[in-house]
Amino acid sequence: MNAEQFKELVNSLDVGKKLPDSIYFHKDAFSEVPKALSKFINVVAKALKIEDENWNLVKVFRNDFRLSLLNYPLFYDDSYPALEQSVNVDLIKLSHRITSYSAQENPPILHRKETMLPKGHEFYDHFCMITQEGEAAGLYENSRMIGFKSSWERLIAKHGYELVDGRLFRRSAVNNNINEDKEIDRHKTAIVRHELSAPMNTLAKSGFLSGEYSIFDYGCGRGDDLRELEAHGLDALGWDPNFRPDAEIINSDVVNIGFVINVIEDQDERIGAVLGAWEATNKLLVVSAMLANESYLTQFKPYKDGVITSRNTFQKYFSQAELKVYIERTLDEEPIAISPGIFYIFKDKVLEQQFLQNRHKRSYQWQQLTAPKPVSEDQARILFTKHQELLESFWLSCLAYGRVPSNEEFSESDKIKEVIGSNKKALKLVTDWFGLEELELAKSMRKEDMLIYFALGMFEGRKAYTHLPDDLKRDIKAFFDTHKIAQHQAKELLFDIANIEKITAECLKAKQALPASKLTLENELPHSLTLHKNFIGELSPLLRVYVYSALQLYGELDEIQLIKIHITSGKVTLLGYEGFDNSPLPQLKERVKIKMAEQDVDFFDYVREEKRTVLLDKIEYIDESFKQYKKQKSFNTKLRKAIDFSEINKHKLTMLSLYELIKPFYVIEGFKLTQLK
Repeated sequence: MNAEQFKELVNSLDVGKKLPDSIYFHKDAFSEVPKALSKFINVVAKALKIEDENWNLVKVFRNDFRLSLLNYPLFYDDSYPALEQSVNVDLIKLSHRITSYSAQENPPILHRKETMLPKGHEFYDHFCMITQEGEAAGLYENSRMIGFKSSWERLIAKHGYELVDGRLFRRSAVNNNINEDKEIDRHKTAIVRHELSAPMNTLAKSGFLSGEYSIFDYGCGRGDDLRELEAHGLDALGWDPNFRPDAEIINSDVVNIGFVINVIEDQDERIGAVLGAWEATNKLLVVSAMLANESYLTQFKPYKDGVITSRNTFQKYFSQAELKVYIERTLDEEPIAISPGIFYIFKDKVLEQQFLQNRHKRSYQWQQLTAPKPVSEDQARILFTKHQELLESFWLSCLAYGRVPSNEEFSESDKIKEVIGSNKKALKLVTDWFGLEELELAKSMRKEDMLIYFALGMFEGRKAYTHLPDDLKRDIKAFFDTHKIAQHQAKELLFDIANIEKITAECLKAKQALPASKLTLENELPHSLTLHKNFIGELSPLLRVYVYSALQLYGELDEIQLIKIHITSGKVTLLGYEGFDNSPLPQLKERVKIKMAEQDVDFFDYVREEKRTVLLDKIEYIDESFKQYKKQKSFNTKLRKAIDFSEINKHKLTMLSLYELIKPFYVIEGFKLTQLK
């Protein structure tokens, strides 16, 4: 079986717990699985000598030639059974890794077990009832917190339940009456969280919660973030003036002051809090604050430079640009926008460079599409065959860097030296074997990424670094010869984002080259190019600098799907849609307009669903790589027959007004548009 056959069989499955990138199913569901797939899984298990009693669940990947054999011994006995062992098999590399969880106090656990069995199974109805109990108790509202045993048990307790023989029972609620007075009640702003806070989530996404860095939560509130971090074995401490006033403020690598400055009504004390957090920071400070516009603030009573809420709490709301300026003035440092209301400020400038350098870096994915190139030297052929795994690993490292890696950059350089003599000699051997084409492409990608990195640093007005990381020095030497040349080329690239003719030309090229995008005209001239965020990496270096310069002011695109490049005005609009991935008619939930010349960001939220406009032409922004592409294409074909697009104002059409147009003749059910008789 090859990768394409595997992918086709996996995506044809009707049974199993279906996630965006994988599907889980029990051995007892093999009767509902294509025979070719179930037979292949058994063959893999036997080849790896994994005994039948050591696996009972299978995880197959939708887009990768991989599978995992999982062992949940108490699958039928425990409502939320724990994982005892996993065998992860990479069928491309023909390698596998066995991980044991039997000795862990906080192993992964299973939920929604009924989805992993056939509907006719004797335990199906029983497992459905267990899931329904959890849903009724509100335990599945924050899915990130339920995957591990300790987190799940804490979540059950927080919701006022306890497990008795595997079923949920309501505990007596304890009423805590808080005496309110006329003073500002800061302690009421400490939210009870059932998942990591937004700032902590960004740290996890950026790799700062890997265990390598110590964490301190400055103003930790009730300590919900700390409990979750500690459950994962992280070195995390915290202090709060209301809930942990006696805790010691400890200098740590990463310090988070999350949504604290909002609630301090005294301006000097607010500045002191930021400075105190900065003083405790060794490497990285995370500052976050609540954002709001003027229309939202009018509902509250003004107080000092903020407002008093209905719960007698003070709130100082910021705009994105205002928060950035506030941090700059307070710390005399340049903050980096991570997402709306969240900024990173690096005290460790080498770490800052590494973060910025890797932020928009593309990774070259090697895919072996041809047989190895024959070599004339018999000795070299034998050498490669004998040390194939080592040399393939070295080749992947070469593609990652776009050049020969140094001894420090490739962990098995000592083995390379012993077998071949040096990394340079190894490079010649692997390029003779695989050819230069892939390496040249990886080199080109890496050079473009570096130019964009330097250009974005100039756009941000970031101070010149006195020291460069060693890997960056090697990159500069390999791709530009000198730092001065790299800076000069980056400067030219940055200046070109103000060149309307070049931006226009690149947008026209992008329209032809991208898998999907939409070019709009105004007075018969190109006005804007709109694309899905998945395709940013396929833009030319100039357009990537254009987009990433705008994102320097906004942050990550977690809730955004479409990016609109305004060709003539130096603006970028970000569009976030409710149901973009699973609905044929996504509704606009968030619009962000970024004005680069003014260094300003405007936020527009569409809270009321009846006011959200519908994206009628979603099909123009996606391609076959999107899960629902074929269904969306069919839906749009039928919709165009049902509605004359040329006669409606698509920008003003809401779901309600759309239904009014089609209701007498059609009904929408998921991706189906059915004509009424």
